[in-house]
Amino acid sequence: MTNQNETKKPLIYFICTGNSCRSQMAQGWGRHLFGDRIDFASAGIEAHGLNPRAVQAMAETGVDISHHQSSLIDQDLLLQADFAITLCGDANDRCPVTPPSVRRLHWGFEDPARATGSEEEIMGKFHEVRDAIRERLVHFVQEEMEHERVNSVRTSDSLRFSLTDEKEGY
Repeated sequence: MTNQNETKKPLIYFICTGNSCRSQMAQGWGRHLFGDRIDFASAGIEAHGLNPRAVQAMAETGVDISHHQSSLIDQDLLLQADFAITLCGDANDRCPVTPPSVRRLHWGFEDPARATGSEEEIMGKFHEVRDAIRERLVHFVQEEMEHERVNSVRTSDSLRFSLTDEKEGY
């Protein structure tokens, strides 16, 4: 049983078209780097299955996402999220409406699954996107969630964030 004085960790929900590459890598990075203080989930507008190259690219950094499942957006989870972050233009355009309590952001990343060329060139694109997602997530957590501009506000069921500076960055 949870102590009523305890607060739940904030939830970041990553959303992409197929929940196969970018959102899976973002969720993996999030849990690996910040899972002790933030909850992370991912979903897609569609469920395309977990991309084996995304699994490989993350494994090369010591992050195991092989157990992740490709899933559709869960409306209940979306409503519980503190942040809903779309990672591609299609998801940004097709993402369901979120209530004002969910801060919606868009971080556009190229789809590594669309890369062409040799296996080395394709994996190079996966590495590039993987590293860019990590960099953006680290920046976000440091700048938006840990610094003075963030004031935690207790709500009845979750820890929400009120940002005094609404600048989204990038």
